Amino acid sequence: MAKSDFTLAFNEITEAHHLPRDVVVEALKQALVSAFRRDTGRVSTAQRVEAEVDPATNRYRILLEKEVVEDSAASVNPITEIRLSEARQINPKVEVGDVVMAPHETNTKSFGRIAAQTAKQVILQKIREAERASLYQEFKDRVGELANGQVQSVNSQAITLLLNGRAEAILPAKEQIRSEHFKQGDKIRVYILEVRESNRGPQIIVSRAHRNMLKRLFEFEVPEIYNGQVEIKSIAREAGQRSKIAVAALQHGIDPVGACVGQRGARIQSIVKELHNERIDVIEWSPDPAVFIAKSLSPAVTNSQYVYLEEDPEQGNTATVIVRDDQLSLAIGREGQNARLAAKLTGWRIDIKSVTEAAFDAHARLTEPPLDRLAAENAELVAEVTRILEKKRAERTVMPEEYQTLMRFVHMAETRLLEQRKAERARRRKLIEQARQNVPRRVFQMPLEELELEEDILAVIRACDIQNVGDLMVCLQVEEHRLLAPLEAANVKEGAVEALSAIKDAIESLVPHYLSKPEPAPALESQPLKADSEPQEEEAPPAFVDVEAPAPRRTPEPLPPPVAKPRRPAPAAELPPPPSKEETRRDKRGKKPKSPARDLIYDEERGETVRLRKHKRRGGRDWEDYDED
Repeated sequence: MAKSDFTLAFNEITEAHHLPRDVVVEALKQALVSAFRRDTGRVSTAQRVEAEVDPATNRYRILLEKEVVEDSAASVNPITEIRLSEARQINPKVEVGDVVMAPHETNTKSFGRIAAQTAKQVILQKIREAERASLYQEFKDRVGELANGQVQSVNSQAITLLLNGRAEAILPAKEQIRSEHFKQGDKIRVYILEVRESNRGPQIIVSRAHRNMLKRLFEFEVPEIYNGQVEIKSIAREAGQRSKIAVAALQHGIDPVGACVGQRGARIQSIVKELHNERIDVIEWSPDPAVFIAKSLSPAVTNSQYVYLEEDPEQGNTATVIVRDDQLSLAIGREGQNARLAAKLTGWRIDIKSVTEAAFDAHARLTEPPLDRLAAENAELVAEVTRILEKKRAERTVMPEEYQTLMRFVHMAETRLLEQRKAERARRRKLIEQARQNVPRRVFQMPLEELELEEDILAVIRACDIQNVGDLMVCLQVEEHRLLAPLEAANVKEGAVEALSAIKDAIESLVPHYLSKPEPAPALESQPLKADSEPQEEEAPPAFVDVEAPAPRRTPEPLPPPVAKPRRPAPAAELPPPPSKEETRRDKRGKKPKSPARDLIYDEERGETVRLRKHKRRGGRDWEDYDED
């Protein structure tokens, strides 16, 4: 092959496969080595073989690992040996017995058909591997971006795309817009969702239903978003049907909604067309949750004054929205879609009521606290509301000013109900804090498995977000119904009431035993000794010893023999009490009743070992009430 032909072929490979020159050169080297080994047949697999290729000069050579022998050697194996004089031309410091990499005379034109085929296969294999690695690195950095692709094949499971004419991507059915249908050759824009590395090359997963695709389209179409003047706060999307996007201006004087919509809706229409006529609501974000929730229910007209927020860390945030009767269907949307998207957009659970429905509910509760005081304090308003509701029942026309009266009544009622619920949550939190103070601190470290309960009961307890015995005891003291209802719903083997009784029995018998165990001491951190620290000759005295002055050392005197103390007379034998109903019931279930644990300690004042005994009082359980025997 002429030099120009070699250079032309080399450049063609690098450009066609988008590979660096070094990668192609390395593939040629490995191909030459494989072809040489296959053609020669006398090179051991343990012998080192290398190739050098210079694309600029169209030169190559094969280097073999050879052992240096004496010049006077009778015969030399040209594959494995080299004379000392020839070896010193490569490295002047070599000696007999050393190993050098020496060039070996070879000619690729003399390679056989099999060797040439081997070289071709190696080159193609190495180029494919390098191309796969290059594609993986390229698209791994593009996760979260948009890409243009051409449809290659379509089936019920996925659509195969060709991205940028090089990489194959998969558009799964769950990431497609249901109303879209593509055929082979169509060009579409997709969102790169995930790139996985595999033996057959990078596996690229793309999407058109992901909400971040809508975000990227707005960044592409709206310069204010791309430049950072307008920020996208949140997105709620049901692909192919409807989406809501909340935007906020970061620069004074910019209308975020107008910037996204564009003049005569040009910008938003371009995005709608790209997403197959998906409806998009652009909403201005507000730091006030009530205002934001009212705007998120667009196109329904709502007033933030009639949005009642209820923040509960355990149950979640809930917003009750009162709307006019003619706006109720718009606020809820078809099959609840508008309300559902508004809840996703704001992060609040939204309950929507019409003013008439809310007025009927509040009027029916006027005899219950706290609305009973409302009826007493606003008798005229309640009478007017009663008249309007009777008119509504008769399906007569209600005037706009009468709707305003209903709205004022509902506002007063919802405000009082909201205050009552807040007070109830505050009271509940206070009870929980008091209950936690009555439970020993160590019990919150006691795992639920220590209670030795049935697996179905433990599963229900964990489902109630109770992770240890301390939390379980607090729950039983404050809100036992929180555990009883799930036990009834789970249909446990023993029955809900029996299971609850078993939980209490296990706590009563096993928690004192757990508390009687010594608490594990925390691990002390090792501190390195300083180089200039001096060794201490004496230890520091204990904290309870009064030290007046350091006394001189003296030989310890032998201790006197221990004096035997008179033993207490043994108490008269007592008959064991008859078993209680609970113990009998536990024995029937096949469980052996546990004997109370004993904890022995040394009493310094008495000079003897005593046993701790727990008092069981009728007035209530005290988990830390112990006495000495």
